[in-house]
Amino acid sequence: MIEELATTIYPPALIFAAALLILVVPRIVGFALGAASLGWVMVVAWVAPEGVHLEGTFLGFAVQPFLVDEYTSFVALGLAFLGAFAVVYAHSSEASREMTAIALAYVASTIAAVFAGDWLTLVFAWELMAITSTVLVWHYGGDAVRAGYRYAIAHGIGGSLVLFAVIAHYAGTGSFVYGDGVEYGEAIITGGISGAFGGLPMILAVLGIGVNVAFVGFHTWLPDTYPRPHFAASVFLAAFTTKTSAYVLLRAVPEGNLYLAYMGGLMAVYGVVFALLQHDMRALLSYHIQAQLGYMVAGIGIGTAIGAAGAMGHLFNNVLYKSLLFMAVGVVIYRTNENDLYKLGGLWREMPITAIAFAIGALSITAVPGFSGFISKGMILDAANPGYYGTTEYRALYWLLFIGAIGTFLSFIKLGYYVFLHGPSERSVLDSKLGQSTSMLTVGGACVLLGLPFVGWPIFTDLLPLVDGTGFAGLPDAPEALDPYSASHLQDAAILIAVSVVGFKLIRKPLSKMDYPDPAFVLSPATFYLGRATMLAVTELYAAVDRAVVGLVVRCYWIGNNPVLAVERAARYVPGVGLHPNGGRPTDGGAPSRLYLRATIGLTVLFVTVILTLVLLLVLSG
Repeated sequence: MIEELATTIYPPALIFAAALLILVVPRIVGFALGAASLGWVMVVAWVAPEGVHLEGTFLGFAVQPFLVDEYTSFVALGLAFLGAFAVVYAHSSEASREMTAIALAYVASTIAAVFAGDWLTLVFAWELMAITSTVLVWHYGGDAVRAGYRYAIAHGIGGSLVLFAVIAHYAGTGSFVYGDGVEYGEAIITGGISGAFGGLPMILAVLGIGVNVAFVGFHTWLPDTYPRPHFAASVFLAAFTTKTSAYVLLRAVPEGNLYLAYMGGLMAVYGVVFALLQHDMRALLSYHIQAQLGYMVAGIGIGTAIGAAGAMGHLFNNVLYKSLLFMAVGVVIYRTNENDLYKLGGLWREMPITAIAFAIGALSITAVPGFSGFISKGMILDAANPGYYGTTEYRALYWLLFIGAIGTFLSFIKLGYYVFLHGPSERSVLDSKLGQSTSMLTVGGACVLLGLPFVGWPIFTDLLPLVDGTGFAGLPDAPEALDPYSASHLQDAAILIAVSVVGFKLIRKPLSKMDYPDPAFVLSPATFYLGRATMLAVTELYAAVDRAVVGLVVRCYWIGNNPVLAVERAARYVPGVGLHPNGGRPTDGGAPSRLYLRATIGLTVLFVTVILTLVLLLVLSG
């Protein structure tokens, strides 16, 4: 029954229909329909059997716009769960119907990208994702408009690179449908970008996807954009584009890549360093999106079963706890109208529910035992740990990821300390509204449940692709069983917590005085001026060609109306030609009615010779 309904009622179409209805039906009904449409996606992801797919043609090519396997169902489940409560949160946060409709259209495009079974459908959904998310940013107006333009440029470039990669892939394989992948025992990751041009399609795909997953140097759109729209819009943005793109990266590079793995380690460190320097709460969280994506990219780059499974698990968890953190910070902004964390303090007394929600998100993202982030981050660290597989290839990567974990802990001690704990509150504010509290505590409850010892984490790992319950049965590159609460894991967590707490005590005061800009932001004015110069060059060249063509047409029109004057003017510039208007006899008014040309013998001979030569060439060629 679900299989028939899943292929009959295309899940993204249902979400898009809800986006349209929210504009015309009563507000509460529209928001309820939006949440219900995402509830349907959860049902499909949970119940639809693996292998269900929908075939068809798009633009004349064979496609699979809908495919259920362990990867699509797992990612769609996390995105739909968060999306449903993001709609509830938006309703309680007084988000407009127009903004929520745009957000649902954005969600529909990401769900379409996740369920796509071919690269052509994926590219189409990828571009819709970029367009709808840009409009979601623009809708807020003000500073969000300029940031939205920069966001659109970045994602336009990334999307073009992905498109070129897919075209090259098709040229080499003759099909857009997901094909060759990597097999881990009985589990297979299908996808793989390849083509007729060697490694070019792969390079283009990785660079294009790298824009969306915020590779270092490609990341400036992230902290530039996410702090600017409505705080409820930031909850949607934090969950969908980057996480969907990490999933697509696994599809494109299922075999992993050493350079990709180390880019992930660099992202983890770079993101936490600049998160520590932020004053704006949402900017801090945005840099941590880059840092957490670094762990996913590293797991994908390592290219082993535990690395890929850890990356997907961290993706799922990041959808939950990162959006939870944006929800909690959004409530603080909603109640205090303040974005600067150093201007707040002591809010736990005024906003205990929001403080609890923030604490759950912070403990999850910092990988404290008992919370979901501890399970997935531990898997990725194990994948890179030289003592785990007996290889030194990823030794430096392991320490980059561990340093990133310390920086993450420091960042959230800082954020929680200055917003909720530091000093007495100077504000008399209300706590979160009912819908906000419901959303935060439900998402937070999932973060706790999926990390609980003995009870919760086996449920989580059983959902993971490539994992069978608590083990990697039949997978030769992984240990026989997962044991996230082993003595070594708990010891690492204790060291991490102790170093972070002591470290924050030492750096708290000097850190509050630091305000260094991200050097990568030089790309924003550079991109602006390069774009402006390119635009002016193109438009001026077009104008020059336009003037030349229009001038030629005008002159041809004048020659057609004044042939005698045209010949007279042209003949003046030909040596050896004499002008004799009207045979030298004046007419009425002195204007010539005929024009007699007199050429010298030499010019006449040259002209006749050229004509005869052309005739001879034509005869011989015939």
